[in-house]
Amino acid sequence: MATPATPEPTVFVIFGAGGDLAWRKLIPALYNLFLDRWLPEKFLILGQGHRQKRDDEFNQHLRQGVDKFSRRGQTDDEKWRLFSSHLSFITCELDDSQAYGQLAKRLASQDKEWQARANRIFYLAVPPPLVGVITRELARTRLHLERQRSRLVVEKPFGSDLASARELNLTMAAAFDESQVFRIDHYLGKETVQNILAFRFANTLFEPVWNRRYIDHVQITVAEQVGVENRGNYYEKSGALRDMIQNHLLQILCLMAMEPPISFNADEVRNKKVEVLRAIRPILPEEVHRFAVRGQYGGGWMGSQQVPGYRGEPKVAPDSPVETFAAVKLLVDNWRWQGVPFYLRTGKRLQARISEVSIQFQPVPHQSFPASAVLDWRPNRLIIAIQPEEGILLRFEAKYPGPAMRLSPVIMQFYYREAFRTIPPEAYETLLLDVMRGDATLFMRSDQDEAAWAAIAPVLETWENIRPTDFPNYQAGTWGPEAADLLVAQDGRSWVMPTFLQCQEDLAVCRVTMAPAS
Repeated sequence: MATPATPEPTVFVIFGAGGDLAWRKLIPALYNLFLDRWLPEKFLILGQGHRQKRDDEFNQHLRQGVDKFSRRGQTDDEKWRLFSSHLSFITCELDDSQAYGQLAKRLASQDKEWQARANRIFYLAVPPPLVGVITRELARTRLHLERQRSRLVVEKPFGSDLASARELNLTMAAAFDESQVFRIDHYLGKETVQNILAFRFANTLFEPVWNRRYIDHVQITVAEQVGVENRGNYYEKSGALRDMIQNHLLQILCLMAMEPPISFNADEVRNKKVEVLRAIRPILPEEVHRFAVRGQYGGGWMGSQQVPGYRGEPKVAPDSPVETFAAVKLLVDNWRWQGVPFYLRTGKRLQARISEVSIQFQPVPHQSFPASAVLDWRPNRLIIAIQPEEGILLRFEAKYPGPAMRLSPVIMQFYYREAFRTIPPEAYETLLLDVMRGDATLFMRSDQDEAAWAAIAPVLETWENIRPTDFPNYQAGTWGPEAADLLVAQDGRSWVMPTFLQCQEDLAVCRVTMAPAS
């Protein structure tokens, strides 16, 4: 994460460019980077796909996606004309060897036209089985040789378990050097997730208490209101544990628990993350039930809309054992975090769309106030809100106004939208720009990927061997199965209500810098 600089001339090759990811995320992100003048003057976005498209059809299709999904809304005719002049589409089968020879010629021709050796970014927006095929073909046509110019971007899932992740990493390593591979997790591009590093390591106020002596436990929640929508085929092979916890939530845990890096060199930061993952206490197969809970949503109501259960969704088996909710308790066995539990939960069709981290501090060692003063006393809590709001909130105790001594919890809060009065870039904008610059700080390395799979492997294996007998076990519109409450209750704790929801209950309270918590 060095000082921002405009990238060198770049050719952006998107394999699977006719698919949903390019339409919803990649092209809107590149268009916004173009508007903000972050793209180089010489750039080309070259789409590769099996669907027959002319350049004008391709451009029109992509413009519809930008109009719908860009944070800027509808495109301007002239600006889109300028941007789309850098778009081109090549119809090919992605397992056709001849297509890669043609691609190599096109890239060489582009270098000659620009009179510059452009960076080449190969973005694999394709199903996992095609990753190995494309990687091998790129190597066969020698498009991988220049380490400083050729980069491979791979979307999750990075394998489906530890064994397949290792196999995939070996396949990529046979062609590309690890420094050329960018495993992209869009969660790491979110402003608030990146801000965890700034919050922890740029402020002397918090880091001294960021340890087991002062912190009681940490909760990480990523809740979704949507169901699986039209992704039944994918989700039947994935589930909540693979889809969310193995990558998104474990990445957040790493940022919360890592030691201070010596510098913000990409490998230094990633080394610290790997140390955290390797310090996670292994879960014994016979103890999985004490450390992990799974659930599957049944039918219910989301607001005024009645929705089906997971087994009633399109392309889902009527007796599917796949979990749509997962919660795990992890312990990090090192000097800083020994004995501090990290509770992670995620699910679909939950009560609200919320992503946040809650850090619960230890209670004060001695309560000197009279009992009548502390009827509503609560431990200090720090909340890092990721979505739908982005910000940081701190709950502490203050004297309630009046002649009597009575304490009340209050909230001090910071919101990006209020403090900076600017629209933050979308996660893909940040990550794509980092790829073009060659900055791998926010991307997963192979050892990090495998360590994350190893952390949840016992849970995956146990769940696959023991079929659930109580699915569906939570109703759409709730906070998940009762077993998730028992997971934290066995430690004498409970899940916290997301703070943003508490603030929404009283907007007047939520709009001041410090106000009584609801």
